[in-house]
Amino acid sequence: MTAETVAPRLRTAVPRQMGASMADVVNRASGRGVDAERRRAIAPDALAPELARAAAEVAGVCVRPVIGKVTDTSSGDTRTVAIPCGSTRESRCPSCADRARRLRMHQCREGWHLTDEPERPLPERVDLLPDGDGEEQADDGDGEDEADDGDGGSRRVRSTRRRRDVPDLPRVPMEDRTVGRTFEAPNGTVYRPSMFVTLTLPSYGRVTAEGVPVDPSRYDYRRAALDAMHFAKLVDRFWQNLRRCAGYRVQYFASVEAQRRLALHLHAAVRGAIPRRIFRQVRAATYHQVWWPAHDTPVYVDRLPVWTDAGYVDPDTGELLPAWDDAVDAIDDPAHVVRFGEQDDLRGVNPGTPGADRDIGYLCKYLVKSIADTYDDDSELPPARAAHIDRLAEECRWLPCSPGCANWLRFGVQPKDAEPGMTPGHCKGRAHDRENLGLGGRRVLVSRQWSGKTLAAHKADRAAVVRAALEEAGVDPDDHDELSISGSDGRWDWEVLGRSRVDEATYAAAIAEAIETRQRWRREYEAARELTAARAGPAPPPVIGEAAA
Repeated sequence: MTAETVAPRLRTAVPRQMGASMADVVNRASGRGVDAERRRAIAPDALAPELARAAAEVAGVCVRPVIGKVTDTSSGDTRTVAIPCGSTRESRCPSCADRARRLRMHQCREGWHLTDEPERPLPERVDLLPDGDGEEQADDGDGEDEADDGDGGSRRVRSTRRRRDVPDLPRVPMEDRTVGRTFEAPNGTVYRPSMFVTLTLPSYGRVTAEGVPVDPSRYDYRRAALDAMHFAKLVDRFWQNLRRCAGYRVQYFASVEAQRRLALHLHAAVRGAIPRRIFRQVRAATYHQVWWPAHDTPVYVDRLPVWTDAGYVDPDTGELLPAWDDAVDAIDDPAHVVRFGEQDDLRGVNPGTPGADRDIGYLCKYLVKSIADTYDDDSELPPARAAHIDRLAEECRWLPCSPGCANWLRFGVQPKDAEPGMTPGHCKGRAHDRENLGLGGRRVLVSRQWSGKTLAAHKADRAAVVRAALEEAGVDPDDHDELSISGSDGRWDWEVLGRSRVDEATYAAAIAEAIETRQRWRREYEAARELTAARAGPAPPPVIGEAAA
């Protein structure tokens, strides 16, 4: 969002009796077209509450912060501070979402074209990594499928050979490396290419150019919803198989997005070059079997099972519904099988090229949007598009998302760890949310040894660069992280205010303070860079022949 697009909103939001004009507030919030002398703070009483959010969007500060107060115990001075909410959704906070997207771009760039092996995470700390889906610990058998009984539950191993309707996987010796191979051109130039990969789900029916079904009555919404709910398991299985067939520990940075038809697809930056033939063999041979009780025909629709001390029972006969473990033990065939579609995009990428930066931007482009809003704004949805989203969302609402989902009652099975008050259609799982359309897991999948760092470490690295530049120029950077706690160190008291204690005037004051702080940091950082460059002096001219070396 730019100052030009927000200006009409600001024009209607600022009363004439305000101390600051609309132009002053926009220019001071954005810093555009304002010299250093006039780029002063916006006084809290000059920023109308109805203008605060628009000004925050223009300035790039959090629009829905947690509000806190900091008191100097020596002087008694108190100021209001805005602690960023950290949302990754543009619809909730554009500023925080954009910062999160840029951090992911940095993470992707850091690990894509590594030439040296990254540091391995400590085994006992693997489950604490917030930015990765983990390196799957699969056995080396012939594709045994394990029952999906939910996180933390017992796992049943069904010793069946690979399905007969899928090709066998190629096998190559495994090398203990994560970096890609090098290739030497006839002229002696050495390349270490990597890959950009796109995988999609299969077709569920013909769609128009706008991504809506040509004939909604023949579109397979149930299969589309089930594939979305189990897409994460299919992706995990794909990386397992690819590692076995590529011959090294393949590392990846991947994002899950929606196509225009709302089917999920995967974009991935893969370190190292793998033959397209191998990729397509693995894609065709990868599947995930859902070993759950059958849930294609509802048993209870108008009437629901009733809770008793023994569990849920039939409302008419009083017969106890099968427990989850008993229902799973009685399974002979999987309830659903997820596969990739035949369409894919496999491209080689050389480091340091414009194409590499372009692919990183594309990989992270839609991370700030929800699955349902990837291509649309709710206020501008055509009727056919809105009906398509609503129909898929309705299918996702009633299908079970996990062994503990309340929707199992609809199909005559007690959920795992059943408890009173469970109602079909009201499960709190993310997969049922309209904005997620079946995707209950993470949007970003990063392998453990992508860069050797967690997302928090990458964020700290970016902050350290700024802090080092300020300290080198003699500027003492603010320790603003301390503002996000409640407590005291003897000199400063910090207090986080609850939502009920934040009125419009307090919110506006916090936004004004955040805008002024952001602009001051920007001025200090730019001045520090200029001072550091001046101290270093002009770069020496290159020695003849050195540039070609």
